Amino acid sequence: MLVHSLLDGAAAAAPDAVAVSDAAGRWTYAELDACSRAAAAWLAGNGIGRGDRVLLQVPSIRETVALLFGASRLGAIFVPINPQMKDFHLRSVVENAEPAMVITVADRVPVVEEWAGVPVHALDEVWAEVERGEAAPYREGVVEPDDVAVLIYTSGSTAAPKAVICPHAQATFATKAIVDMLGYRPDDVVFCRFPLSWDYGLYKVLMSCAARAQIVLADRESDLVLLSAMADSGATVLPIVPSLATMILKLAERRTAPMPPLRLITNTGAALPQATIDSLREVFPGVVVVRQFGQTECKRVTVMPPELADERPGAVGLPLPGTSVRITGPGGEALPTGEVGEIVVYGPHVMPGYWRNPEATAQSFRTDPATGEPVLHTGDYGWLDEDGFLYFQGRRDDMFKRRGIRMSTLEIEKAAMDVPGVRAATVLPPTADRDLAVVVESELEPHAVLKELARRLESAKVPALCRSVSEIPLTLHGKNERAGLAALFEGSLR
Repeated sequence: MLVHSLLDGAAAAAPDAVAVSDAAGRWTYAELDACSRAAAAWLAGNGIGRGDRVLLQVPSIRETVALLFGASRLGAIFVPINPQMKDFHLRSVVENAEPAMVITVADRVPVVEEWAGVPVHALDEVWAEVERGEAAPYREGVVEPDDVAVLIYTSGSTAAPKAVICPHAQATFATKAIVDMLGYRPDDVVFCRFPLSWDYGLYKVLMSCAARAQIVLADRESDLVLLSAMADSGATVLPIVPSLATMILKLAERRTAPMPPLRLITNTGAALPQATIDSLREVFPGVVVVRQFGQTECKRVTVMPPELADERPGAVGLPLPGTSVRITGPGGEALPTGEVGEIVVYGPHVMPGYWRNPEATAQSFRTDPATGEPVLHTGDYGWLDEDGFLYFQGRRDDMFKRRGIRMSTLEIEKAAMDVPGVRAATVLPPTADRDLAVVVESELEPHAVLKELARRLESAKVPALCRSVSEIPLTLHGKNERAGLAALFEGSLR
């Protein structure tokens, strides 16, 4: 199955149903289908064809969705980049992806043109040309299920972002499997607060198409009007991460108007505390809060079936239909029920690897020697109970999540050492007692370092705390003494 075939099916079955809405308006499935074909014609008219990468650093709006499906129709590869990504990282992304075209917002065009080395277009100008319909009709090319549909850039174990390769077959399998487990319905309104550069946001578009539901693109809405926007849209499904759940609960304390008619809340990114789940149920009577666990490398590992949401509070769900999860020891041996080991994923949702990164691919993506089945070694630890429910324990490397975003200590350290006057840097992931922190070997004042990091990193990756020291202590093995450095922040919640 192909990504754009999800839209084709929805447009054929429910042409007049609302497909996508944003702050500026809405499109039906018939309108989205027509816009995607017009976008494909524009892309083809500008030289884009099968296998070409089209990099977009734009807001998550209807036009972005149309370009996603338009690129898919040509067999081109859609490369969505978070608008908050600074040039410090964007340069490495462009170097890695080698796009044939970049589409961004108007004021960014001259900046990116200076170093991108490829045509750079402003989204509003692109869409004005698309709407004029002056592009010649394009010829439907041959697109195969194994062709790459999307590259999703995420933090890796190195300082530079790395891209998960998402072929049509894997993306559509995961989409339909998750929709089936969650029970999305045609009358659902999915309120999506997340950018399409996140797989959590991107797949909500695909899942809504698969279910013939409506998606509301709301990542640009003000925090203060979030509940009002949800109520006005008639939102029935809300994907969250813990920080968004906390924000919604705070807004609910002051709200006197009717609440949105939510029936389903889904969580991923980090564990949702039981107290937060209980509070969400109080605010939205009758809502089902579903725990999930996943990685972009296979989209979703497990989903707690909605009808079992109140059972096994420590579990993060069951594997998707047609997939399996195993727990392995240090030597790759299968571990018995209840024993903690690495979470290893099998199934047709396992992606083929990282774009132009064979070393990282070999570490995480492997093949079962007995069956030839693709296998994902997640680098996460957990255990299975006797009924196959997964319990997540934590990661073994330097990766962590903050504000729902997966990031690496190494990428933040590299950005810190890019600051003039910083000789060395150590990043300490957030804990229950302390937010994200950085220690720099420098004479600079901490506030100056944080200001410079804000120029280089997305806001979620900028540490809340900083300490400057004359020399970072090392262990006997020559590594940064993280335990000792953590003591510098004792008692610091912010």
